[in-house]
Amino acid sequence: MASLRKDSSRRPFDRVLVANRGEIALRIIRACRDLGMEVVAVYSDADADAVHVRSADDAIRIGPAPPGESYLRGEAIVEAAVATHAQAVHPGYGFLAERATFARLVEDAGLAFVGPSSAAIAALGDKLSARRAASAAGVPVVAGTLEPAAVDAPDQVPALVAEAEAIGFPLLVKASAGGGGRGMRRVERVVDLPAALAAASAEASSTFGDGTVYLEREVRPARHVEVQLLGDIDGGLVAIGERDCSIQRRHQKLIEECPAPGLTADERVHVHDLAVRAARSVGLSNAATAEFLYEGDGRFSFLEVNARLQVEHGVTELVTGLDLVVEQFRLAAGEPLSAEAVAAAQAAATPAGHAIEVRISAEDPSRAFIPAPGRVGRWAMPSGPGIRVDAAIEAGERVPPDYDPLIAKIMAHGRDRPEAIARLRRALGEVEVTGIQTTLPFHRAVVADPQFAAGRLSTEWVGERWDGAADRRERLELAQLAAGLAIIDGWPSLEDGSGGRTTGADGQRPDWRRAGREAMLERWPR
Repeated sequence: MASLRKDSSRRPFDRVLVANRGEIALRIIRACRDLGMEVVAVYSDADADAVHVRSADDAIRIGPAPPGESYLRGEAIVEAAVATHAQAVHPGYGFLAERATFARLVEDAGLAFVGPSSAAIAALGDKLSARRAASAAGVPVVAGTLEPAAVDAPDQVPALVAEAEAIGFPLLVKASAGGGGRGMRRVERVVDLPAALAAASAEASSTFGDGTVYLEREVRPARHVEVQLLGDIDGGLVAIGERDCSIQRRHQKLIEECPAPGLTADERVHVHDLAVRAARSVGLSNAATAEFLYEGDGRFSFLEVNARLQVEHGVTELVTGLDLVVEQFRLAAGEPLSAEAVAAAQAAATPAGHAIEVRISAEDPSRAFIPAPGRVGRWAMPSGPGIRVDAAIEAGERVPPDYDPLIAKIMAHGRDRPEAIARLRRALGEVEVTGIQTTLPFHRAVVADPQFAAGRLSTEWVGERWDGAADRRERLELAQLAAGLAIIDGWPSLEDGSGGRTTGADGQRPDWRRAGREAMLERWPR
C-alpha cells in the first residue's frame, strides 16, 4: 500500500486516479488541485471530451459507453492506476464506490482506497448484515427480517408470506445488496407479495448480481434523516451533522438539506450517537453516512450505512466549513481526524446556518421523471451570495443515455432556513437550460410550496404535493402563449428566422424581443 503520511502540512499523495465521471469526478479533481496532487481521469468513449477528462493531468480510456464495459471494469481501472503511477484511487459515488471486491483490488495492488476498507464495505454492502450489526450494538432498526431469502427456493415464498403477515402491511421487499431504490417493491396486500418478491429479486439480480431479498415494515409518514460520519484508521469516529433527505421519488433523493429541520439539540445528539454506534460496530473509517427513518418524538430507526461519499455531501460542507473530499484524502493517507472535523462534531448539536441542495437531472418531471437525454443548448447556472453549483457539463455537450441523468447540483446557503430557501428560489430563477428536459420545474414548485417552507416534510411529499400533469398543461399554455406573441409581433416562425418583419417602429431590429420569445419557447418545449 502507498506510504501513509502523518504530516498534515504535506499533500496526502502525489498522484490520484479518479474512478468516476461527471460532476463528482470534477469535484474530486478540484480537491486534488487544492492539495497539490496530480490527477488521472478515466473515461468511456461517450466521455472522451468530457470536462473531467480535460481537467486531469492524464486520462485513460477504459472502454465503450456501456458502464459494464467501462466504469464498472474494476481490474482495468486498477491497471490504469498502476500504469500511471497513481498512489490512491478515489471511487466517487455510484459505479464501484461500494464494491468491496473493487476496494480489495485497489488494496491488493498496493494503492490506497479513498473510502472505508474493503472489509467494512463488505460488512455494510450486505444490508442485512449491517442491520444485524446495528441491532447488536443497541441501535433500533426498522421491523423486518434479518436473513436474506432466495426467492427461487421452493420453501422461501411461503415462509416469507408468513413473516410478512407477522410484520404487517404495507411493507417493502428490498434487495439484500440493494441501494438507490433498485430491487425494491412496495406491497399493500398479502396476495400481491409473491409477484413483488419475484420482481424485486429479478431486478436485484440484474443490477447487483445478487437476487436475495428481505422484508421491512414501511414507516409512513416518516422523514429520511442521515448522519455524516468521519473516521480514522486508529478508531477515531465522529458525527459532524445530519441531513434531511425526505423529498424523494421511488426512494431516490431529489432535495437534501443540512441540518434536518425541526430537530431539537437532544434529538441531534441522540441520532448522532446512534450513527456512531452503528458504524463502530463494523470498524468503519473514512467517510460514510448512516441513514435513519424519523417518526417524530425522538424515534429514529436505522436503515443502512452507505460506505462512501454521498451525492449531497455539499450541504454539510457549506454548514460545517469542511471539505469532505480533502478530509477523505487525509484519512486515506493514515492521518488522524483533523482538528476541524473534531470541532465540527462538537458543534453538530447546535449548527450555525442552513444549506439546501436540489439535484438537476435530465428527466421529465411531468412524465413520471422519465430520462430525457440529449444535447444541451444554452447552459446558464446561477451565482451570487450563498450559491454553489457542482456540475461538469457545457453548452453543446450531449447528455448520454448510458449513465445516471444527474447533470448538476445547485446549493443555497444562508444564516437560517428561510434565507437559504429565498436564495435557492432566486438561484432557480436564474437557471437556463435548453435542448433537454430537466427537473427544474419540479424544484421551482417545491421551493414555492408553503408546506416545504414550513418544514413539513415526509417521504410522501412528492406523491402528495407534485402534480406532473398540471406542470405539463402549464408548459403547453406557455408555449402556446409564446407562439401567439410571435405571430402578433410579426414572426410567424421563430424556428427558421426567415419570416415576418425585421425592424421595429424605429427602424431597428428588436432582437431583445425575439430572444425573449425564443427563450420562452425553448425553456418550455412544445
